[in-house]
Amino acid sequence: MKKTLVYVFLFAVAMGFSQERFSKKHLFFTGVDFSNWDVPENNIWWSVTPDGELEAISDPDETGSTLWSSASFSDFTMRLEFKMGEGVVDSGVFIRGENPQNPQIQIGISGSLKRDMTGSPYVPSQGYPVEALKDYPNVLVPNDWNSMEIKAVKNVYEVWLNGISVLNYTLENANLDGPVGLQLHPGRTMDIKFKNIYLKPL
Repeated sequence: MKKTLVYVFLFAVAMGFSQERFSKKHLFFTGVDFSNWDVPENNIWWSVTPDGELEAISDPDETGSTLWSSASFSDFTMRLEFKMGEGVVDSGVFIRGENPQNPQIQIGISGSLKRDMTGSPYVPSQGYPVEALKDYPNVLVPNDWNSMEIKAVKNVYEVWLNGISVLNYTLENANLDGPVGLQLHPGRTMDIKFKNIYLKPL
């Protein structure tokens, strides 16, 4: 039995599975309310569903919205699950604010590239410097829940999608402190759900 567990552990390491552990104290979305988050003024986009999921739906004018964390972070790791819904889903996770030198980890279709760039960093001053799923075309599960883990330490960004390491990227001149944000992209008619969001400062 012990040998089997060792083999499983070594296999996980070889495949690039994240070994980060989260506990209840790292739960960042309660499934009940918006604790830990700053709800946008006149909020018509974000809601908590009866099933305890965080749902974002575009308004008729496709204004878009970002749900920001109340606190700022430097080094951290974050885990969440997401499920892309109707429309052309263009979402993501902002890392340390909206500074042009900060990356956003993409979820869904890139508006500029017109293809799925999930897991890839989008840097406003650079575009998409690397493509996370180029070598992992079958990792993303359509029409179902997917897990994503993001680790930001200084200017090094790592991403795991459904347990598989898909990104290890270093961004020069990155801003190293700020809030995290979940994006509902403007100019789109779409909906997306999130659940089991954890955030652990490092």
